Amino acid sequence: MNSQQLVELLKEQLPSEHLQWRFDRKTDKVRLEHSILKRGIDISLPEILAKYETKKDAAINEVVYTVRETFNAMEKEQSEGFVKANTIYPVIRSTSFPQTSKAGNRFIVKDHTAETRIFYALDLGTTYRLIDESMLESIGMTETEIMESAMFKVRSLPTTMKQDEVAGNLFYFLNNNDGYDASRILNQTFLKEMEAKIEGHMTVSVPHQDVLIIGDIRNDTGYDVLAQMTMQFFTVGTVPVTSLSFIYEDGKLEPIFIMAKNRVARKEGKKK
Repeated sequence: MNSQQLVELLKEQLPSEHLQWRFDRKTDKVRLEHSILKRGIDISLPEILAKYETKKDAAINEVVYTVRETFNAMEKEQSEGFVKANTIYPVIRSTSFPQTSKAGNRFIVKDHTAETRIFYALDLGTTYRLIDESMLESIGMTETEIMESAMFKVRSLPTTMKQDEVAGNLFYFLNNNDGYDASRILNQTFLKEMEAKIEGHMTVSVPHQDVLIIGDIRNDTGYDVLAQMTMQFFTVGTVPVTSLSFIYEDGKLEPIFIMAKNRVARKEGKKK
């Protein structure tokens, strides 16, 4: 499948007299403009084509769902506006993620690690909208109140995980598909609880927004497995964050480069 064929397929899946399609062959992107809302979204085609190679129709379904829910949220915003009662959650993004909206408004952000930043999202049910400064008056909250509210709410998110063992190392996967899986990295209570049960080195990974991976790395092979695992998740994620993992110790996250010849040495006193 090529870009033009993908655009035609998406048009079939998203029939609407209100959607205007503009395919830019030079940038390999398509712009969808809603004629009533006077707003639109951009879709990068190479990323979808890459996912289509492995996920087939599921990759198309993800895009169609995202587009529909985005425009539904825009319609709701235009008709109802925002209210303070809306739930606000933090979301993790790469440091390369734009800090201003398409309209040029500054997003509410906070530094996190050298690889990640914290953005704040207004939950709209089946989707969410990143909060920018133009929304503060409508929401009725200050930036500080938004940050505090989000950090409080992230602690209420469920932390059910699946466990897998590879070459004597344990890996825990948190994947609720609620849009905030990576956000659990901000739940310090949860991380400290996990640290107490880890026997080796504790690693935390957020390769994309819909997964959090915690590793109990007990031997050198564990770092190789983790490197391959995070890269795979990073390449297939709808919203990639970082393929770099973090060592978690004493409440702090330290980025690590995981390579076969560059191990992270165990610190004296760690459990065997």
